[in-house]
Amino acid sequence: MPRGTLAAMTERYTVRQFSESEGADDWRVLGDGACAYFRTGSIAAGARLLDAIAALDGTGPRRPDVDVRSDGVTVRIITMTDDYYGLTKEDLELARRISAAARGLGFAADPSAVQTIQVSIDALVHADVVPFWRAVLGYEQRGPDDLVDRYGRGSPFWFQQMDEPRPQRSRTHVDVWVPHDQAEARIAAAIAAGGRLVTDAHAPEWWVLADPEGNEVCVATTLSRG
Repeated sequence: MPRGTLAAMTERYTVRQFSESEGADDWRVLGDGACAYFRTGSIAAGARLLDAIAALDGTGPRRPDVDVRSDGVTVRIITMTDDYYGLTKEDLELARRISAAARGLGFAADPSAVQTIQVSIDALVHADVVPFWRAVLGYEQRGPDDLVDRYGRGSPFWFQQMDEPRPQRSRTHVDVWVPHDQAEARIAAAIAAGGRLVTDAHAPEWWVLADPEGNEVCVATTLSRG
């Protein structure tokens, strides 16, 4: 969606407002917007859904993001302006229209199939490290703490503020954003595969897990974001 002000838009929606709205059953709000996955079974069928989405009111140069693969189509919706990054009533209305278009073509949604991945790096002085990562990745900066792929192909990078160095502990970890109703199953699978739970003190916002050698990963949801 083109950047601008939110003045001409409808009201902002919290994660809970969006998730509990009628017609949002196909969608899950993750770390980078509202996402839905529709099983199509082929590239040709996915292209038909893409054409239907492109014809809807509310689509534009930057909304929505659509990823067509051989087994299905992933759609992401987010509002980006100079002063707001989140969901609005317009996003909800577009999500409803996309779901209706998918149903009309006979494609079912599978909310369990959506997730987003983020790489997190601990940094003492962001101004010293962020320019290096922006240059080496070829990413764009979004605010002081985030780098994003301008082409939407790679995972975003987030820089977490550190107050002091942490010797003998990795300063880079992966955040796996999953639907809130999939988090416990994902954690159980990771533990069964040899991992361990480091802490659930911040659940249900995030859980910290580690592999057998201590490399950490956070399983995160947006359940506590209002």
